[in-house]
Amino acid sequence: MTLSASPPQATSPREPRKRPPIVTLTEAAAARVLEIMRRAPRPYAGLRVGVKNAGCAGQEYTLDYAEEARPTDEIVESRGVKILIEPKAILFLIGSEIDWEVTRLSSKFVFRNPNQTDACGCGESVTIVPAKQA
Repeated sequence: MTLSASPPQATSPREPRKRPPIVTLTEAAAARVLEIMRRAPRPYAGLRVGVKNAGCAGQEYTLDYAEEARPTDEIVESRGVKILIEPKAILFLIGSEIDWEVTRLSSKFVFRNPNQTDACGCGESVTIVPAKQA
């Protein structure tokens, strides 16, 4: 019995799958971040966005100045703002929009995240499930 090699199969190049942005900013959020960065005591590489375990619902969003990009950061740009995303937060943040909300009693950054399934009563912590990989 002899085995013969099959001829190579012709493959056609496949278009890359369109992926949703990890994080975007509304115009109001971008304007506020740019204003904060302009007033900062020194220049920063961008806005660091992440998720940490905390609070009664399990997780909290984090926003901070990024002094420098880390080799593992995912870097996206939205409306002129460089956003550095911590690797462990990527699947939790896919498709999120950050807005700057001003009401009569407060002003704050608000996350609109399709992966968020719950929030605590005080609004400080959330429950987020990782986005499903396609």
